[in-house]
Amino acid sequence: MNVLFICNQNMHRSKTAEEIFSSQFKTQSAGLYNEPPVSKNQLEWADMILVMEETQRSELGKRFPDMYLKKQILSLDIEDIYQYDQPELREILIKKINHLAIQQTVP
Repeated sequence: MNVLFICNQNMHRSKTAEEIFSSQFKTQSAGLYNEPPVSKNQLEWADMILVMEETQRSELGKRFPDMYLKKQILSLDIEDIYQYDQPELREILIKKINHLAIQQTVP
């Protein structure tokens, strides 16, 4: 499964998530407000898109309305208060992704 993690600048949250889960999935990370920002090609590549905040999901809908309706985009609801590879961030990401995996398998 191709998983794309998105946050604001692709410096801390999404970059950490990309590295943590690279052994389980094919992963990429991107930011909305960095250079270069997330691209349509990245969205097309992804089977699942995980944003760190709900506002980022809304922004994807504005920038890529056609892709927004075709892709599963979920918010992990993780605030922008963590540093890259911070132990607390790693713990939250692992907990949320494991919870998400359980929810995805429940009919």
